[in-house]
Amino acid sequence: MTAPNRTLDVVALRSFVAVCDHGGFHRAAEVLHVSQPTVSHHVRRLEAACGQSLFRKVGRASRLTAAGEVLLPEARRMLALHDQVLARLSAPAPASLTLGSTEHAADLLLPRLTGVLGGNVRYRLDRGVNLRAALDRGDLDLALVMGEAVDDRSADAGELELHWFAAPGWRPPEGPLPLVALDEPCAVRDRALTTLAAAARPVTVACEAAYLAGVLAAARAGLGVALLATMDSIPEGLVRRDDLPPVPALPMSVRCRVGMPAETLAGVAAAVGTALID
Repeated sequence: MTAPNRTLDVVALRSFVAVCDHGGFHRAAEVLHVSQPTVSHHVRRLEAACGQSLFRKVGRASRLTAAGEVLLPEARRMLALHDQVLARLSAPAPASLTLGSTEHAADLLLPRLTGVLGGNVRYRLDRGVNLRAALDRGDLDLALVMGEAVDDRSADAGELELHWFAAPGWRPPEGPLPLVALDEPCAVRDRALTTLAAAARPVTVACEAAYLAGVLAAARAGLGVALLATMDSIPEGLVRRDDLPPVPALPMSVRCRVGMPAETLAGVAAAVGTALID
């Protein structure tokens, strides 16, 4: 003999609760946008599964039986759990951010920033001019760049300390100070040249590089002195040179693409500021 169907169907439970909440089969059908025979069929399926009647007739009205009284609060809990699970599964995944950064101190700043922003961030390292162009194209959401905020698409994020570095044992030659720097445009290069000019220190750009790795390699090779942002660390193969004019810290800002919510820009700028002072 085939065992009876003991499944409490969610659709049938929803019809059962609707009958209880709206005072009858006809009103339940209207609320659920189905026919009254459909609601009746759902209730009969539940009764078959439960093995008991769930409603009894009192005049023209339907009243819950003892079994129906037991089922009603359980049905509400089952439907609530069902709807909660569906809501979680259908909720959109948290939006990821694509954040660009200049190379200066990226190896130290970005790990700290990841700890503040969480893991749902993709990073791109590039020159500041390229990052700004990527923002304008919409290829990036935000970018960490050198310089102060200049409009409503940017927000100040703190300051980055800069120090001079050279190969161990390197000595400045007679005449202009040889500088190793990124090619133009570069805010750190500009800060190095203006600082030395203010100190009346002659300087020549002895080596230019397209990316920071080239600057580090040239400095390690003894081609000149480099101005770097290192977040209080010492790059491998270099030593800090405090015998050269001190350099003012460089302002940093976060710039966003068109359409980025202002609260997102402000939140990332605050996170960068936290990472800079940790």
